[in-house]
Amino acid sequence: MIERNRFLDWMSHGILLLGVAVVAFPVYVTFVASTHTMQEVVQVPMPLLPGEHFLENYKSALLGDRNGSGSTASVARMMGVSLVCALLIAIGKITISLLSAFAIVYFKFPFRMTVFWMIFVTLMLPVEVRIGPTYKVVSDLGMLNSFAGLTLPLIASATATFLFRQFFMTVPDELVEAARIDGAGPMRFFKDVLVPLSVTSMAALFVIQFIYGWNQYLWPLLVTTNENMYPVVIGIKRMISGGDAQTEWNIVMATAMLAMIPPAMVVIGMQKWFVKGLVDTEK
Repeated sequence: MIERNRFLDWMSHGILLLGVAVVAFPVYVTFVASTHTMQEVVQVPMPLLPGEHFLENYKSALLGDRNGSGSTASVARMMGVSLVCALLIAIGKITISLLSAFAIVYFKFPFRMTVFWMIFVTLMLPVEVRIGPTYKVVSDLGMLNSFAGLTLPLIASATATFLFRQFFMTVPDELVEAARIDGAGPMRFFKDVLVPLSVTSMAALFVIQFIYGWNQYLWPLLVTTNENMYPVVIGIKRMISGGDAQTEWNIVMATAMLAMIPPAMVVIGMQKWFVKGLVDTEK
């Protein structure tokens, strides 16, 4: 029995290591390609050890000093646009979802559940169904090539509203009654009681929504035509739009590596809160 357990342990660790290798190897190849010249990257076989052009390639990417086809905007600018969009989307989704869930749970008004189910049913609508009318509204309001156009249509979240509603429904009635006896009004109860109780759930949702906002592709592709408003994901696509012969693949790979850094930092920095938030949400 002991030998069998050891075998299972070795097998499970082997599978985990294999999974890590499958995920990590493309990232490693991307990093290696970002340290070579374009001629070295396109040769067959491509070198599998880092080259000597790390600083040169990353400087060219960050400052927009490129000669290839496609977008020539600086990656620093594109990453700044992505960062602003990701933060606005994450914070906006959490704020609106908190207030929506608070109103649905603690305020008695006509058709309260109808409103909730109208919010919830939007989860069943494919993006393709909503994206055409949404683009028409944004275009008519003159919000193309703007942070408002990039973020406002994405800051409502039925999923986050549902999760906060479920969490608020677990708050004991005694806590609500105690706050009422102490003279706390609705917004004070929300600010001093519900928000502190929801911190871990907010942290978990922030990580998820930040990555969601950072990785947006389809919507920015529709509403941005100005290079200065390209998020980094769109920038990478524009950099390779001229075909293999005209693409500086070493710079593209350097840009891809830079684009991985902010989401990775958010996940690593908030890992403890993220896990705790998911556990608390399941209770």
